Amino acid sequence: PPAVPPPPGPPARGSLSLHRAYLRSPLGLLRLGQLALGAAFWVTVAAHKYEGAAHFALFAAVLVWLLTLALFGLSLLGRWALVPWLGSRWLLTNLVHDLALGVGLYAAATGIMGYKAEQKSYCNLRGYSKHCLYGAYLGASVCGGIAACLYLFSGLYCLSRRCRDQRDIV
Repeated sequence: PPAVPPPPGPPARGSLSLHRAYLRSPLGLLRLGQLALGAAFWVTVAAHKYEGAAHFALFAAVLVWLLTLALFGLSLLGRWALVPWLGSRWLLTNLVHDLALGVGLYAAATGIMGYKAEQKSYCNLRGYSKHCLYGAYLGASVCGGIAACLYLFSGLYCLSRRCRDQRDIV
């Protein structure tokens, strides 16, 4: 099949410049929310004692957060054409990242942290004097659930652009 040229980025200049249209777009704003909630999730889990399946939840959250940071940075700088093979399919790359990785892994991580919070719900009682992880697990679960919703919204945004035969993320 013929090679498809990458979607156009901002005008090329000698120095790096911000793609302001992306930053003001729904996808750019959703990415900022995803980064903030993702960081809140994994910092909350990592700052407290965790064991068992919480290791997977932390791994999933950090993996998705790092990939989201890379997508956001490349999109903000308009340099997705520099990514081999994926740059020419940037809208599809964002779509797969959001729906498969973002929603899938954050939903799993949210379920794990919700289950762990339920296991620790006994220590939420008045007068319980030992260190309690219920609040940390519940907070991480809420952040993960909202992050999964944001990934779903951004995935649906990319899907709607793709269905309208648009090739660019903005």
